Amino acid sequence: MNTLTPVSRPRLVAIPRLAAGGKWRVEAMRSLSEPCLLWFTKGQGRITISGVTRGYTAHNAVFIPAGVMHAFDAGPQVFGSAVFFGRNTDVVLPKVALHLRIRETNAQQEVNILLDSVLREIESATPAHDRATEAYIGLLGVWLERQARKADATLVPRQDATRRLVARYTALLERNFRSGMGVADFATALGVTPTHLTRCCNTACGRPASALLQDRRIFEARKLLAETRMPVGKIAEQLGFNSPAYFTRAFQHLTGKSPTAFRRAG
Repeated sequence: MNTLTPVSRPRLVAIPRLAAGGKWRVEAMRSLSEPCLLWFTKGQGRITISGVTRGYTAHNAVFIPAGVMHAFDAGPQVFGSAVFFGRNTDVVLPKVALHLRIRETNAQQEVNILLDSVLREIESATPAHDRATEAYIGLLGVWLERQARKADATLVPRQDATRRLVARYTALLERNFRSGMGVADFATALGVTPTHLTRCCNTACGRPASALLQDRRIFEARKLLAETRMPVGKIAEQLGFNSPAYFTRAFQHLTGKSPTAFRRAG
């Protein structure tokens, strides 16, 4: 089963396993329809959330609400755990994305114990293990809330005009990337010029607005190619490309393979 496919029950997955089937599964812009917590225990890299890029390192916890566009480096030295809370979780969780730098040893040990307990109950066949899993997941939500109240909790994105605009752009993009809208259309909807939008994206994450849009669309294309039998032409249509030929050129430019070759390699 694809670890990124949302189901009703919580799951815990080792971060290196998230890239099974290709690093594009974590390094390309995408969103999930369920909340997710990333707990990094080793390594470092860069993570982009709502169009804002920043570094992460060991003992960083990143909470990503459902529907928030994100991507992160998953190099060979990066280890940790990802908790997927399920599409219909009742756990009380933050409403916004958080990047928590956990410096206190006690807090680090606490989340490690909670994650070990969650994994043990998920893999258990003992009576009431489902309820025990829910209880530990609930405690994980409490841990997040307490850490978020401390001074080291940093909201993502930072509340300046540039990052607010980029966050609005990525939220709008996430809702409309299948529509065929271009950067100019998004800029108009946001009340700014394409040049200004691109300048803000470059400032926030080092990439132009067009790259974020294309990356999000091509991620979805790769997912459909890898996980369904949908014809290439139908995928192109669903993602708002003007023609299958244009889709093929865009896909090959970004991935180095044609859609058919990508599907065959998978």
